[in-house]
Amino acid sequence: MADLISLNAREIVRRLRNQDITPFDCLDALETRIGEVDKAVNALPTLCFERARDHAKALMQKPVSERGPLAGLPIPIKDLNDVAGVRSTQGSPIFAHHVPKVSDILVENLEAQGGVVYAMSNTPEFGAGANTFNEVFGRTLNPWNLSRSAAGSSGGAAASLATGMAWLAHGSDMGGSLRNPASFCGVVGMRPSPGRVAMSVYGKIDGTLGVEGPMARNVEDLALLFDAMVGAHPADPLSLPREDVSYLAAAQSGPQPKRVAFSRDLGITPVDPEVADIVERAAHKLADAGVIVEAAHPDFREAHECFQVLRALSFATGLKTLYENHRDKLKPDVIWNIEKGLKLTGTEIARAEMQRGLMFARAREFFTRYDLILCPATIVAPFPVEQRYVAECDGHKFSNYVEWLAIVYAFTNVASPAISIPAGFTRENLPVGIQIAGPCRGEARLLAAAKLLEDVLGLGPITPIDPRPGK
Repeated sequence: MADLISLNAREIVRRLRNQDITPFDCLDALETRIGEVDKAVNALPTLCFERARDHAKALMQKPVSERGPLAGLPIPIKDLNDVAGVRSTQGSPIFAHHVPKVSDILVENLEAQGGVVYAMSNTPEFGAGANTFNEVFGRTLNPWNLSRSAAGSSGGAAASLATGMAWLAHGSDMGGSLRNPASFCGVVGMRPSPGRVAMSVYGKIDGTLGVEGPMARNVEDLALLFDAMVGAHPADPLSLPREDVSYLAAAQSGPQPKRVAFSRDLGITPVDPEVADIVERAAHKLADAGVIVEAAHPDFREAHECFQVLRALSFATGLKTLYENHRDKLKPDVIWNIEKGLKLTGTEIARAEMQRGLMFARAREFFTRYDLILCPATIVAPFPVEQRYVAECDGHKFSNYVEWLAIVYAFTNVASPAISIPAGFTRENLPVGIQIAGPCRGEARLLAAAKLLEDVLGLGPITPIDPRPGK
């Protein structure tokens, strides 16, 4: 069973379909691995193996052809989403003992596609902040160096992938919450276009900042999970019908980019020079595959103001009632975001919405000249886990806990799908991710390019790893 942990998700699914192994074999292997390594990283604080085995037993009553594209593959769910009968906390003391009776849409869909939920992955409180810690479960540590952050807010998901406690993982992303932890942990995470993955609606019914998305150890495995996640649902008015396309097939043999842009900083943020150098070298490797790589980026001049206003509005809309009734149980960063949102004027909101529209139009025009754009996925390498967030980079001091994430939230603003894949390592042997972004609803081309770059870089399967002590 230990050998299963090192296999990729596609091979596990192949063996499940051929009935060489069963979902029980996978669950046994994961349970053993979690017992060996999770005490070091704290990625999967809530386990539900009894529920998982019940679900696997029911799935196996069906013919193999009816077990869905995941065929019984186990998947952890980020602890921002409800799983029926499982402790689902949102990383908050307010919900520390919450056990929902109904699963979120995303969980229902994944289980209908043959996924077996066995754990909840750790996340910061309400997903706020790109460092995974909370008052319920504590910190998730980076397996490459246990003194460093795994980033966030999908930090538990990324760390579980990197250590072999998951083959695939669910994550979500507003300000880089899929891409930052993928970069810090040496795995792959993709923010899809809004609407690709149906979501339960709890606040703003037409919100497009936050999305659900896939994480994996490599691009093809991620595409496999994405195929299982996409599709419309009547409870999500923005959800899109499933395209007549296999994203896995697109990753394996989709159209290759001809001209791409590269930027060290998107013109809006400082970036640690070592990180920028690693990513720049990786981006220019595409030239070896015949791709034209040019220095350019869209005009993102309004990115900071636009995102921070609309993010604050989202927090005020979704968490106002909790703020009024449980303010003493909320962390300072969440309180700051809610209060900022409650103080917004109609003029400020209107201005931010107009800014977003202008940036979206400029990005659309940019992608008529370039197939894709490449840039760093994070502006720094994994930082000490005790730091709540990055307060300074390359001599620039940030004004709040969100501003250091501009290199990812720029693409959130313009509804671009964006993926982080491993680009290389720092002198301290810490992973660095390269971000690839494309036009809205361009996931098929994005995945094809990501697979091409993954092949060109030739890093190979750098995970799973055993947790490595900090220095």
